[in-house]
Amino acid sequence: MVDRLRSAAEQLEAPICTDCHIEMKWYRSELLADEPVPVIAHLFACPHCKRVAQTETIFRGAEGPPGRLSAPRFSAHAA
Repeated sequence: MVDRLRSAAEQLEAPICTDCHIEMKWYRSELLADEPVPVIAHLFACPHCKRVAQTETIFRGAEGPPGRLSAPRFSAHAA
């Protein structure tokens, strides 16, 4: 879940304050739901008027194992 939180935070766009018309600053993210679909809330505050806004990241689709793993090839030759 930490990886999902990191990836969600990297893709955030800060909302614009409806009163001050400046970019709000991120101050916290929290897990709202884990099942059946993970939802993370991101909270922002205006540095000028302190108005708070929330955006959400909803993860869709299940993460499964990779289709094919790679490994170094070992030679069967004797030394």
